[in-house]
Amino acid sequence: MPRPGQHLPGPPITVDPDRIHAEVDGLLARLDSVGPADDDTTGHGRIPGQAQILERAHEVLVHALATVDKI
Repeated sequence: MPRPGQHLPGPPITVDPDRIHAEVDGLLARLDSVGPADDDTTGHGRIPGQAQILERAHEVLVHALATVDKI
């Protein structure tokens, strides 16, 4: 009986949970290092930089889930 995804050309699709954990953990570790602009006295200037990091972590997780869906 064929398994899901076997009909797809190329090497089998795999997901490495350890790589995903490491990538997301690395991104989240960078959140505190995002500094505000020099003229930002409120600290709100950190929010766009942190949002970009969180968006990238979200993309990594969504991509991993989409890959698992294909397997």
